[in-house]
Amino acid sequence: MRDPGFEAAVGAAMEGGREGGVPIGAALVRGGEVIGVGHNERVQAGDPTAHGEISALRDAGRQRTYRDTVLYTTLAPCAMCAGTVIQFKIPKVVVGEDRTFPGELDLLRSRGVEVVVLDDERCIGAMADFQRAHPDLWAEDIAQD
Repeated sequence: MRDPGFEAAVGAAMEGGREGGVPIGAALVRGGEVIGVGHNERVQAGDPTAHGEISALRDAGRQRTYRDTVLYTTLAPCAMCAGTVIQFKIPKVVVGEDRTFPGELDLLRSRGVEVVVLDDERCIGAMADFQRAHPDLWAEDIAQD
């Protein structure tokens, strides 16, 4: 049985890729219910902070607390997104893959966040294909020269 939160994140990633953006998606879940979904919109919105995790949180809107949520993301979170998880005390992050980008999983773990890496082939394939096809756009997304 597939996890609805993770499937929402994967679907969002694929949507972002179809729109010409970076194929990274995320979903915020509380009690098994998806309350926010988003994908990387840096290209589409011209917004350097519009990473998938940030977009999912924006979609969820203001929450009284995040301490009872799980954040699903198709790719290991970068420093900005990891900082957001830490800031809002999201206790668990489920990551589609960390092969194409290792992200800041050690930082999250050092701050007590439970991190689960699924090593999902769909996520690995989508990011590897994107990185090969758009190396300059990928470098921009992770602030590499």
